Amino acid sequence: MWQLERRGSGCSPPRLLLLVYTCLCALGDCLFVTEYFTRTPRKLNAFNSFASVELFHFNVPDDTMMAVWNLITFKEQGGTFGDSCPNRNVTVYFRSGAPPVINPLYTRFPRDTVVPGSFAVTLTWTLPNRTTGAFNVTSPLPGDWFLAAHLPKDEGKISVKGLSEECQYLFQPQLIVQRLIGISVLYPGYFIDQMIPIHNRSALYKVFIPNYISKVKVQLVNCSTKNKSSDSCPVVLKIRARAPPVHNSSALDCREWNPCELDTLVPAWEQWYYILVERYLTNCNVYFRIGVQVTDCSKSNLSKDQAQPSSSMNMPQSFGTAMGFSLSETLAMAALPSPLQNASHLHTSEDSIIYLAPTADTNKCWPIRPTLRNELDTFSVHFYVFFGPNISIPPDRAAVFAINLMPVLDSGGVLNMELKLNMSTLKGANVTVFGCLNHGMPLFLRENSSLKCESESVAGFFLSVNTSANITKLRIPYPQTGTWYLSLRSLCATEHGFEACTNVTAEVYMRSYLTPCINDCGTYGQCKLLRTNNYLYAACECKAGGMAQAGTAGDAQTTLKPTPTAFQLLSTLLLCLSNLMFVPPVAIAIRSHYLLEASVYIFTMFFSTFYHACDQPGIVVFCIMEYDVLQFCDFLGSLMSVWVTVIAMARLKSIIKQVLYLLGAMSLSMALQLDRHGLWNLLGPSLFALGIMAVAWTVRTIRRRRCYPPTWKRWVFFLFPGTMIATSAVALYAFVETEENYFYIHSIWHMLIAGSVGFLLPPRAKPDAKVTPLKRRRGCGYQLCVNEHEELGLVDPAIISINSICTS
Repeated sequence: MWQLERRGSGCSPPRLLLLVYTCLCALGDCLFVTEYFTRTPRKLNAFNSFASVELFHFNVPDDTMMAVWNLITFKEQGGTFGDSCPNRNVTVYFRSGAPPVINPLYTRFPRDTVVPGSFAVTLTWTLPNRTTGAFNVTSPLPGDWFLAAHLPKDEGKISVKGLSEECQYLFQPQLIVQRLIGISVLYPGYFIDQMIPIHNRSALYKVFIPNYISKVKVQLVNCSTKNKSSDSCPVVLKIRARAPPVHNSSALDCREWNPCELDTLVPAWEQWYYILVERYLTNCNVYFRIGVQVTDCSKSNLSKDQAQPSSSMNMPQSFGTAMGFSLSETLAMAALPSPLQNASHLHTSEDSIIYLAPTADTNKCWPIRPTLRNELDTFSVHFYVFFGPNISIPPDRAAVFAINLMPVLDSGGVLNMELKLNMSTLKGANVTVFGCLNHGMPLFLRENSSLKCESESVAGFFLSVNTSANITKLRIPYPQTGTWYLSLRSLCATEHGFEACTNVTAEVYMRSYLTPCINDCGTYGQCKLLRTNNYLYAACECKAGGMAQAGTAGDAQTTLKPTPTAFQLLSTLLLCLSNLMFVPPVAIAIRSHYLLEASVYIFTMFFSTFYHACDQPGIVVFCIMEYDVLQFCDFLGSLMSVWVTVIAMARLKSIIKQVLYLLGAMSLSMALQLDRHGLWNLLGPSLFALGIMAVAWTVRTIRRRRCYPPTWKRWVFFLFPGTMIATSAVALYAFVETEENYFYIHSIWHMLIAGSVGFLLPPRAKPDAKVTPLKRRRGCGYQLCVNEHEELGLVDPAIISINSICTS
């Protein structure tokens, strides 16, 4: 949704945009466009790693004067408003150009890692179930903006899914921008007559700065008030790259000067520069002639053809108010005069427009060598130097390389830069190779100057290699997209400082590449590729004692801080060896001829042991198969152990028991595939099996007219202890287990569950009594006696004993 607004001197602007209106209502008719952007609400998570952060992507248009993010947070519980949910602060981070690099847990980054800065806002609750906040940016940089939001780290309690209604905290950001349209465009070298009327306060212009420009000078000449010349021009100049400057701005990239001349050294290339001319201590019309003069450092002499902005300056083919016309077409339509041959000073061709040819820089900027992009995989990109990777750096000039990062596509990874000095090429000289990596424009290191990788408006990253330290590395997580420039210069150390070397050409091995994560997140981390809408990015997730899926039945996910290796090994052994408590139940089941039940216990013991071995961090991890397969088998075995034990206690017929075992296995597999951590995955089968057992015991009690099981010893020494042990295990799992005590509490859970199975498993069923040949059945009715020997034809009954079979 967008809205077009035209504001004059008598308009009444919204309070939120009063500053913008005050600054710019002098700009012609004050034509603004207000645009609105919103995102779908998302559930926030407690911060454990960047993988638990919700990332939002916005795009701020060009010429934006004000950007306001409206931050809405609300609670939900069980599908209704979460008035009873606790208030948890929401932290929101903002960054332009790439996702913010955050560190709420104050962990340490690897060496040689640069952490870009970002803005942070903490939202507190003003209403029981809803809160809002605002983040205002005056004259924001255009392009991509990223927001990262999360809840504070939880208290370590492992909550069982489904035990209670979960409190959900939903976050929805909205963006409102107000941008100015119809900004007057200045062309380098041309001066035009302008005026600030008495009812206006300022005037705004913009000029495009191409490549190979080392200096930009904004000049105001022939300044006067009421058509009378003035010794000092009553205006203030402000200039800023990429975004318009504002009144009373204290930004580092916003400079002001009086009298009316403003220089910008080392300007950003391929960017718009905005120039604000502001009235200063006068209440009359101000007349002036404004122009922008650039210094081209690519060539020492500029001919007429070279001075054409459309050729030598690489001006875009579509820019300015014309929006769709090339520079030459725009000049022709405006009836601008052609540049004069070899012009070196002001030439007046018309009363309102003059041309000033660009000057040459004596310290010309060196040629920039491009790099070849080779994409291997997602966030796996190598940048190769032609005729590299060994680079020769002449003693008299710098070697400059351009690395182009694709918009949005490359900002979710890590930019890596490695330099290695070839010692054999130094010939014994004390050579140091200095490097400067910066975004937007190259910074050239010159001898007899301070070795700093910064200018008045930008700062880069400094690298150096020498004979004592011939290898250096630099890592930039979530780098800004666009063109990065690496300038390398070899200097020799002397008693007067660093000076240009003589007859020594240093050779450096350069390697530049993109990776998803830094060092693959190290020993105690794992690199994950994440996606938010159509934006893909990578993040490390700590697995040192964390992401440990609690084993056996119905597990909760936890994330812990890295722990010492010895403690990790002890914890792993405790979790794995505690499963040996299933050995006694297996022996009891085999002795009682419960062979199917015994096989289920063996299955559970095996996969629970190796699942916990695979679930551990770093050097103590041991996986015999994929993690997800081990987890599924562990959960299935745990639930099947409960199922077969309770069904066995029901003492059903063999055929019915086998059918229930098969149906239980299929149903539990389906339930685990749907939700592996749900409470009802454990509670549902257990209650259903207990219901079957209760029905079977009730039927036996009614038929026998006495309580079943019939003996008090069975109740006192087996059923009651087994039930108490199982209840204690469930209570520990649901209410006591936390991140800190997970290792030993969960090991106790293993032991208690195995112990309860040993108590609850019923004894061996008594075999059916067989009728012996000499045993006669007594009772009512007649008996039919048959002589087997007579039936077989044996006729001498005196010699052979007679066995009779009597049937009723």
